[in-house]
Amino acid sequence: MQRVLVFCVLLTLLCTDSVRLEARSRESLNSGWRFARFGAMPDGTTRAEPEGLENGTLDDSDWRPLYLPHDWAIEGPFRDDLPNRTGKLPYEGIGWYRKTFTVPMSDRGKRIFIDIDGAMSRAQVYINGQYAGQWPYGYASFRIELTEHIRFGEENTIAVRLDNPGESSRWYPGGGIYRNVWLVKTAPVHVAHWGVCITTPEVREDLGNVRAQVELEGATAATTVRHEIRPSGSGDVVTRGEGEDCTLLVPSPRLWDIESPHLYTLRTTVLEEGNVVDVVENDFGIRTIEFTADRGFLLNGRAVKMNGVCMHHDLGPLGAAFNTRAAERQIELLKEMGCNAIRTAHNPPAPEYVDLCSRMGMLVQVESFDCWKAGKTENDYSSLFPEWHKRDIEAMIRRDRNQPSVVMWSTGNEVREQNKPEGHAVSQMLSDLVRSIDPTRPTTVGCNNQNSGKNGFQKTVDVFGYNYKPHLYESFQKNNPEQPLYGSETASTVSSRGEYFFPVSDEKHMGQGGYFQVSSYDLTAPPWANNPDIEFEAQDRCPYVIGEFVWTGFDYIGEPTPYNKDSTNLLNFADPEERQRMEKELERLGSKIPPRSSYFGILDLCGFKKDRFYIYKARWRPDLPMAHILPHWNWPERIGKVTPVHVYTSGDEAELFLNGRSLGRKKKGDLEYRLRWDDVVYQPGELKVVAYKDAARWAEDTMKTTGAPAKIDLRADRSLIDSDGRDLSFITVQISDAQGLLVPRSNNEVQFELEGPGEILAVGSGDPTSHESFQASKRKAFNGLCLVIVRSRAGESGEIRLSATSDGLGKARLQIESKE
Repeated sequence: MQRVLVFCVLLTLLCTDSVRLEARSRESLNSGWRFARFGAMPDGTTRAEPEGLENGTLDDSDWRPLYLPHDWAIEGPFRDDLPNRTGKLPYEGIGWYRKTFTVPMSDRGKRIFIDIDGAMSRAQVYINGQYAGQWPYGYASFRIELTEHIRFGEENTIAVRLDNPGESSRWYPGGGIYRNVWLVKTAPVHVAHWGVCITTPEVREDLGNVRAQVELEGATAATTVRHEIRPSGSGDVVTRGEGEDCTLLVPSPRLWDIESPHLYTLRTTVLEEGNVVDVVENDFGIRTIEFTADRGFLLNGRAVKMNGVCMHHDLGPLGAAFNTRAAERQIELLKEMGCNAIRTAHNPPAPEYVDLCSRMGMLVQVESFDCWKAGKTENDYSSLFPEWHKRDIEAMIRRDRNQPSVVMWSTGNEVREQNKPEGHAVSQMLSDLVRSIDPTRPTTVGCNNQNSGKNGFQKTVDVFGYNYKPHLYESFQKNNPEQPLYGSETASTVSSRGEYFFPVSDEKHMGQGGYFQVSSYDLTAPPWANNPDIEFEAQDRCPYVIGEFVWTGFDYIGEPTPYNKDSTNLLNFADPEERQRMEKELERLGSKIPPRSSYFGILDLCGFKKDRFYIYKARWRPDLPMAHILPHWNWPERIGKVTPVHVYTSGDEAELFLNGRSLGRKKKGDLEYRLRWDDVVYQPGELKVVAYKDAARWAEDTMKTTGAPAKIDLRADRSLIDSDGRDLSFITVQISDAQGLLVPRSNNEVQFELEGPGEILAVGSGDPTSHESFQASKRKAFNGLCLVIVRSRAGESGEIRLSATSDGLGKARLQIESKE
């Protein structure tokens, strides 16, 4: 049996540039920028781009000062004339960023670089008026050397021009220098950018055989390299070695695992004629991975089912501007659900995102592109592919190849070349390119063409991924018995948090109600997709399937299926009455279809849990006692009407009670993943479910009819944050009745005021149809909830006090502490 076998020791954090020592420095370049925008403007007008904006002598005092990362598009405004496919936000345009900084005379003789983790898009970099370099792919991390044009001991001006064309994406791309920027200074002899590669040819319980390969720049015959390894964070040196290609032996290694993501630190020292000229330190983990066609995915020899989700790059109300705490919160919520794997759809993520996954024990599939030569939109990556694919693949892999969390490289998603012989050659070329840089992990592609699993395309990658083809798992395995298989995109159920429509139908393509929302009974999906139960059943019938990546973990900006294509909206409605209602709504609105963010998420745009969170939690954490009732129980207009009740539970049976009266005890059948009481007649009061497992009482949940909105409740995810100007507190704002219960269908507008050393960075509600600005001091609740994101102010500590008011609900207060 052929197996894809991978043994890796992987470094985390910032690859090869994570410490500042005498011979090397890596300084944040995020502060002190000035910004101006030209071309397509947010209000729909056009502003001419003057010449000479790169010149160091330009007077930019009237430009807007700002701190990176920055996404110019999230600032809005939402516009009805913009496509909702990309969020109805004005991302198109030309942006210039300028910053003045000084390089002291003591740095003369060093090499000076700027590292940009991501800039959307088509970046051109200038230093003191001179062109220094470019990198067009907006998701790539890249380095540009500035040395030749630096004026030591004087002020220097760096200018970055971005050109973000329209029709460049199928989802919201953002705009601007939206990831971190660094100024790097090295000696002439130094470790190259992302120049350390660590693998382990052998990992045993008593010994880890670590191989460190170092790529140097400027090396001479007098250059030597030394290494030492210690437990990350603290501890004594466990092993030492020398050489640009060095083997180090770690006794009784503690392995990196999703349950215990243990890390070591590799310190690499470069000497020239015995003098230290460069030192880099990097955290890494020791682990083995193996992909098999029969046993699935093995981590350190243990079979692990991938309970994965796909994640777009935006951070909800923060847009594309990367923030480490916001990403960490996403991963925390996904892990709470039982998720253990993330596919970075459909592009390389921020480096800190992968680092968080390594530190938090999350597997990652890093993806490169959404298209190859054949494009999907007018100005997408297809125009860059011929010239840039090799450099972009190399940048992606060299940056993240040593992260213990990364287990697969994806070369593309639903590429149009799947069913073309010439496309097979492209796929083979890309896989060969990946393996030439990193032979320790398998290649893959997300395939939506059913023929791609049997026409030879599948043989161009190591591990095959089907998008939305659970019915083909058996035939694929029969035709490809030696090739590992997984669901690269699954389910794509659509729902709006807290929205329920009647009658409840199992017809997945049925449009659900007007108002451009989708029912949260979790039965609705586009024609090409499925509800979660269908995917679960297919994987249970085919246990050799490695796992799945659900589309998607969180809602994201753009792609509001089933309302993302104005001309096809009516095709989503099978029920004649629903279709007629929507037709009238479309006629009233014309082309102004309001939704601007997706319905696919298991969590909404703010990170509030939809009902689907609990069906996945029940499956992915079967040993955790859990039960969840849906829908809510506030239906005054439905008294005496059938109102179905569904229960998600990790138990195997449950009994449902309405106002203390049993509505029956139900047991899950084979290949059944939810319990249903479809004939419940609504009456106000209390629903209660008692779940059992192996006949023993297991878990309970209740759903009560609430009173009217009476107050605002505030809850912070963290009441203590760092005063670094980057740390965040996410504050849930709940519309409650007098007893403190969330009031469903409440949409009160809440006003916010903040005092102390912080600022309101963004607000949101999870409503995919809302055109309220994310950057405001007020927000309408959506089904009882909205969100305030508070950021600390750099260098200022003390109490941050948030107050929230709404007509008739009084005032609520919350205190956060910002500490040094």
